Amino acid sequence: MGTARDGDETRQRVKFTDERVCKSHLLNCCPHDILSGTRMDLGECAKTHDLALRADYEIASKERDLFFELDAVDHLESFIADCDRRTELAKKRLVETQDEISAEVAEKAETVHELNEEIGKLLAKAEQLGAEGNVDEAQKVLQEVEKVRSRKRDAEEEYRNSMPASSFQQQKLRVCEVCSAYLGLHDNDRRLADHFGGKLHLGFIQIREKLEALKKTVLEKQEKRNQDRLKRREEREKEERMKKRTKSRSRERSREHRRSSSRDRRRRRSRSSSRERRRSSRSRSRDRERRRRHRSRSRSKGCRHSHEPSSRHKSSRDRERSSRDRSRERSRKRGSSERRQDSRDQNGRTDSRRVEDRDRDL
Repeated sequence: MGTARDGDETRQRVKFTDERVCKSHLLNCCPHDILSGTRMDLGECAKTHDLALRADYEIASKERDLFFELDAVDHLESFIADCDRRTELAKKRLVETQDEISAEVAEKAETVHELNEEIGKLLAKAEQLGAEGNVDEAQKVLQEVEKVRSRKRDAEEEYRNSMPASSFQQQKLRVCEVCSAYLGLHDNDRRLADHFGGKLHLGFIQIREKLEALKKTVLEKQEKRNQDRLKRREEREKEERMKKRTKSRSRERSREHRRSSSRDRRRRRSRSSSRERRRSSRSRSRDRERRRRHRSRSRSKGCRHSHEPSSRHKSSRDRERSSRDRSRERSRKRGSSERRQDSRDQNGRTDSRRVEDRDRDL
């Protein structure tokens, strides 16, 4: 199966996807193959025909859709359109060459033609069933043929009585709507069976049926492809919505993290400032205690000096002056230490306000 079955590299150079390959041949509906050997033989197709390429296509088409049906539909529609144009031209020539008859006579002649066509189709079907071994079915079809023949004889009698005998003997022709071949009003059953069971007529039937089947397949595949596209579009839109939600949640988490971090920083700074204030308070308390002890010791020393003998050559006025000087010195030192402490407290409060303002800005 396929072009690689014998290891022929030359055949493998042309793939079934190549534009030179006939897509109708790959789908087994090329008119050049179907009508070969008939009076309408089209000769060799301009594109490549190769059964190995058809096998490659059948294998590949099981895995994915190649949409070669579109090319085949275009090819067959063009061919059928040409055949229909030939049929119309043949009908016009018959109208010009045959004697003009009345509408009533033409209707009766048309009835005879339709019965001839039915007989021919039934005989062709009976022959096919007999060739396949269905003898009983073939016998039933032949019985139907006899019934149609009886109706045909009645129709011919009416047609004969509606026109002169000289005109009735003339061969009235009709164009086959399927294959554009000429059919005679007085054709015998054998001639009709040969036509309707012949390769040309059956070939045109096959081509027309294949064209309708391909059109249906193309419509189904196009509808399926449109549904797949719509489904993929919905999936993409759903993914985009999910991404947007994820991004929104990520931004919210980021904002919440920043807020939490800011609150933590403010708490840490508040704790730090509280510790500093407590530390400063304890330091001021220790300083006050230290100054109190110092004053207490100074007083005790002053009392001892007041009881010493006058041999030290210090008058009471001098002692009072020195006591006042010491008091002034202590007051000056205490005032400077308190001013420094107040300055530190003020700076600490200013720094804490700056930190809180910066946090609020963030």
